[in-house]
Amino acid sequence: MRIREHWEKAYRSNAADELGWYSPHLRTSIDWIKQLGLSADSTIIDVGGGASTLVDDLLDAGYRSITVLDISNKALLTVQERLGEKSDLVSWLSEDITTAGLPCREYELWHDRAVFHFLIESHDRDAYRQNLLRALKLNGHVIIGTFAPEAPPKCSGLPVRRYGEQQLVDELGPEFALVNHVKDLHVSPGGVEQVYQFCQFRRIA
Repeated sequence: MRIREHWEKAYRSNAADELGWYSPHLRTSIDWIKQLGLSADSTIIDVGGGASTLVDDLLDAGYRSITVLDISNKALLTVQERLGEKSDLVSWLSEDITTAGLPCREYELWHDRAVFHFLIESHDRDAYRQNLLRALKLNGHVIIGTFAPEAPPKCSGLPVRRYGEQQLVDELGPEFALVNHVKDLHVSPGGVEQVYQFCQFRRIA
């Protein structure tokens, strides 16, 4: 099954709050974003946002230049329906991050919880990194969350690559400086424990 079809089926077959990666609020992400001191009109992209509530919390915090990208159109429609009229304040991209044509030097913050770890093939990780380098402004910020080494080897039936902070440093490359890192225990709606590795970077070159 192709990757887009996999995720469309996942979102068609389950309510958003039944999916394994669902969390009522992405506390680590929200706390780190608030600490950055971004202005209300700072450009933010949530890569693989799915049906996450991050966009809800960002809007409630006053941010007004948000883009949500996900490979599943069904996931994006779910969030748009949840937000109602507020969805008009958000830009929506139904794209694969490895092939999306993102604008050059557009974003001040790149957020990704649980996309990068699905990129098993090196060419997909290279394509992700090239899009990151293209789209993120100099001195922009990256917050990325992946399965940690002690997390399960699969998610949503797909294999994942698990990372510690040094492995994520190596993957992103010398253009990014590690600012913060923490492990975060997520318990899925089904009771499965999944340890995430969160890292925060600043683009320095």
